[in-house]
Amino acid sequence: MHVSSLTLICLRIWISMAQLQQGGPDEKEKTTALKDLLSRIDLDELMKKDEPPLEFPDTLEGFEYTFNEKGQLRHIKTGEPFVFNYREDLHRWNQKRYEALGEVDAVESEPKSFIFMTEDAMTNPDKLMVLIHGSGVVRAGQWARRLIINEDLDSGTQIPYIKRAIEEGYGVIVLNPNENYIEVEKTKAQVQLSPDSSDEPAEKRERKDKIQRDSKKRRDFYEKYRNPQKEKETAQLSIRENGSPEEHAIYVWDHFISQSAAENVFFVAHSYGGLAFVELMIQREAEVKNKVTAVALTDSVHNVWHQEAGKTIREWMREVSLIACLKKNCCNWVSSSEPLDTSVESMLPDCPRVSAGTERHELTSWKSHASIFRFFREALEAKTSGGGGGDSNDNNNGGGSSTNSNSGGNDSLGKADPPRRSQRIRYDEL
Repeated sequence: MHVSSLTLICLRIWISMAQLQQGGPDEKEKTTALKDLLSRIDLDELMKKDEPPLEFPDTLEGFEYTFNEKGQLRHIKTGEPFVFNYREDLHRWNQKRYEALGEVDAVESEPKSFIFMTEDAMTNPDKLMVLIHGSGVVRAGQWARRLIINEDLDSGTQIPYIKRAIEEGYGVIVLNPNENYIEVEKTKAQVQLSPDSSDEPAEKRERKDKIQRDSKKRRDFYEKYRNPQKEKETAQLSIRENGSPEEHAIYVWDHFISQSAAENVFFVAHSYGGLAFVELMIQREAEVKNKVTAVALTDSVHNVWHQEAGKTIREWMREVSLIACLKKNCCNWVSSSEPLDTSVESMLPDCPRVSAGTERHELTSWKSHASIFRFFREALEAKTSGGGGGDSNDNNNGGGSSTNSNSGGNDSLGKADPPRRSQRIRYDEL
């Protein structure tokens, strides 16, 4: 068995200390001196003298590992899970090896997600529409499963948005923010890593663990109803850089939306999708402001204070554009008993809110469908004309809107009726 010189040195000192502690006052003074000496020993430097060079492969094959058909990391020759203690008594070297393995690029068998897009999504030079659904069991292209099952595809899916967007010359990207992991059946030999093998600070690891526990509670809640008789225990393999709806939105922005040729990008985000958009704006503020022309939220659950959105972001979402006095950057169609497009007051200095014409949360995207396209059209006209687009009396041709402006001329959203007084305290009064 290999015994390092560091171990021998420390062993001798500890034996001496144990012998001295049994003596009188003089021996105790010597014990104190030995403790002081031990505290001055640079353990890291001593460890470095006994460990091999910190040189590691840059591929999984070099480490002799690969992912099997279940997405599990296994040794190529033995088929065993990853072993942290590759070299005994060399914890630091094992830790560096573990960190080097974590830096290896992904292989083809890595868990992956997907998005949908039209053929011209990356090449359309004019307009691009991005659709983001809410949280829960819904998947890419869906607004609400309850509507799909109990009512129809038009109200429960994004198909009407996609069809109309294509007709009006948009490229389309459909995000898939709830596809954050894959499930594989657990085996008896699961990867067991030492608790000390994490390469992250303790505080960051605790925050991540808390987020994962909360996410697991939500998933378990939905899983209870989705598969109540589930017998096999499964493990979840997170998808790299797509472990949450927020991460997914940022990933798609970095790799697709920001790389698209479209000069004008429009977002439609429902429920938790609105929160994901706000987080995207916090992380990529300058890019979003430069490329996004308008954002339509439908009963969004975002919170600019809780998400710690900066002042410039709150102003961009709340205020009318300075370039075109009739253009809004953002509008949120919320569940309300008021008629469609009626202004609804908010307690926070946030994105302007109007009624979606329904009190059902899951129906807000469908009920506001025509109004959202009109909102985008007006925003684009105002941007391209520098403010002159607001003089048009009627921009509803081909819009299919069930509402006709009866305000005598201006068709802009939120202008037809004065805001209805809310029973809640307004932000400025607060």
